[in-house]
Formats: sequence, structure tokens, C-alpha cells
Amino acid sequence: FAAGRRSRTCWPLKPSAGRLIAFEGLDQSGKQTQAELLRDRLSSGGRDVRLLSFPDYRTAIGAEIGRALRGGTDYGPDVMQLLYVANRYEWKGEIVREKAAGTILLCDRYLASSIAYGEAQGLDVGWLTEIQKYLPQPDITFLLDIPPEVSAHRKTVDRDKFERDLALLARVRESYLRQAQAGWVRLDATRDRHAVAADVYAAVNAGL
Repeated sequence: FAAGRRSRTCWPLKPSAGRLIAFEGLDQSGKQTQAELLRDRLSSGGRDVRLLSFPDYRTAIGAEIGRALRGGTDYGPDVMQLLYVANRYEWKGEIVREKAAGTILLCDRYLASSIAYGEAQGLDVGWLTEIQKYLPQPDITFLLDIPPEVSAHRKTVDRDKFERDLALLARVRESYLRQAQAGWVRLDATRDRHAVAADVYAAVNAGL
């Protein structure tokens, strides 16, 4: 992968294996797009695939997160991350069941986003990791890496308070890059989406 870091946790895709794949990165890095492209390609090959997006604003906790992001409630960073994590715990049972049944679960944001955004706001990485240790862990994590300036350029209107803070986003990116050293697949997401998608599929399907 000329554009990415080779992961030690990639795996050849076996027909009966359920997997949990996380896409991480700044807003507008293409997480949803790449998850959807991978879903379509795997589904066309006969796999059961489900796309999840966090936060899930449809739940009670997710609705509260949405209100806070729109400025309706002023929570501190620790409370916000507890809400994000609780939102994932709402899905824990479903994720476990689906994976056991052989489903490929694709997550637009997952555990690492709380660490990245929390660390960027001064929260303890150990605490952020500890409160998520009972959640299903990803089999593979992709970092779709873009600079904060690219994120801002790709979305110029209707940005929430995190998306408007470029200094914060720079710290978030630093955290993601540090975390990616644990064996993620890091890809340059400033490239054409189909070039990125080809790298994603190669990592998932063939292993490294």
C-alpha cells in the first residue's frame, strides 16, 4: 500500500467469518462513503453485511448527543465521551449477535473516535480505553487520513462545534496517527474515492 500503513491485523476473508471493521478519521474523510462502497462490494459477493454509524442519533442517548452538538446542552468533554461510549453500548448485544451469525459489520466511527476526540480535549487516554474494554473490539481499523483544512474545505456549511475548531481537529488527527501505529491500515483519503476503496478492499479480502 503506497498510500497506507500495513496492518498486522488484516485477515483473509473467509465465507463463514463474521467481522467488525471500523472506519476512523476526521469529518469529511470519506468514512461513510468507504463503508458503503465496501458494503456494496462484499454484498455482491454474497456476504451478509451491515453498516453502522456512530453516534446513532435514533436512540435516546444518541438524541441527547445530537442536542449537545447543536448547542442545546453544554456538557463537559468527559460527559460527552461518556454519552458517545454509552451510545455504543446500546448496540453491544446486536453487534455480538450479528458477528456470531457471520455478518460483516462496518462501523462509521467506533471506539477510537472517543480516544481521539477525548485526548484532543485533555481527557486521559487510559480512562477512555478502560470504559470501552467490554465493547466488541474491531478486527481491523482503517484510518482515512486527511488534514483538518481538507475537512473544512469539504464541508463549508452546517458544521457542528467540533467541525469548526481546526486546532482541535489537528489534535484529533495527531491522536489518530498515534493510535494507528498499533496496527491499523492508514490510507491517504485526499485521493480519489475509488483509489481509496481499492486499497480498503485489498486489505480486507487478501490480508497482508
